[in-house]
Amino acid sequence: MSDRRFLLAFHPGREEAVDTAASIAARLLAAGVIPVVLAEDRGVLLEGRHGLDEVEPLSPDDQHEVELIMTLGGDGTILRAAELQREIGAPLLGINLGHVGFLAEAEVAETAEVVERALLRDYEVEQRLTLCVRVFERGELVHETWAINEAAIEKVGAGRMISTLLEIDRRPISSFGTDAVILATPTGSTAYSFSAGGPIVWPTAEVLLLVPLGAHALFTRPLVVAPTSTLAVTIADDSTSTAMLWCDSRRSFPLTQGARIEATRDERPLRFARLSRAPFADRLVAKFHLPVEGFRRPRP
Repeated sequence: MSDRRFLLAFHPGREEAVDTAASIAARLLAAGVIPVVLAEDRGVLLEGRHGLDEVEPLSPDDQHEVELIMTLGGDGTILRAAELQREIGAPLLGINLGHVGFLAEAEVAETAEVVERALLRDYEVEQRLTLCVRVFERGELVHETWAINEAAIEKVGAGRMISTLLEIDRRPISSFGTDAVILATPTGSTAYSFSAGGPIVWPTAEVLLLVPLGAHALFTRPLVVAPTSTLAVTIADDSTSTAMLWCDSRRSFPLTQGARIEATRDERPLRFARLSRAPFADRLVAKFHLPVEGFRRPRP
């Protein structure tokens, strides 16, 4: 057995994900690579299966020895695994068991090929911009977190809209009542931002996005700004609706009246293992089933 370690991140409540993880673990063991899983998931993986006793639980001591994180599920599984990626540093390689699976690199039918290429280190590492998100109250930092897709400032429940002031680089842009304001990365442009009417941005672009949702104002266009910019949203002192900050729909923080939320480029990017050099345009067409068949024109 070599000292190579692959972390398998999967949804323990989904039978297909557990079965696929078990199959990959068996392949890795046969190749002399140590499969590692979260300690709380190991029992589910081993239940009713033989030959997987050498699968190791992830411990703080071997986090930085993990070479690759393989995720089995949809984009939600990748977002969960990304929290580990920030600590471990190993790139993520997603196998899609979900629906759209925009962040995944391969489909479940390609699992055998994915494992073989991972064993050969036949992939490239792509870095994606992430957000650093800070919350200030009366000028004092009260919360700091991060996001891969977006930081969403949302009203709570079905009450009135939240009153907000938007700023770019500490200059006021507009103020209005809104259901939410989404501060997004290019990676997140095909997630919540897309649903709110924001633009699709190529994931390797170096930009930040601000997208209002359900705003009551004339000027509510999405904004695309430089990666060096600071996006800010302030909840008005007289806002009558409570608000919440959600990052990647996983990490939340309650926002008080007068709270100021700032988003900047984070110093730690997300690292993806890429198997294909296909253009993002091809991924866009495939994931959204865009109508390009039957259109004829000479190729350049």
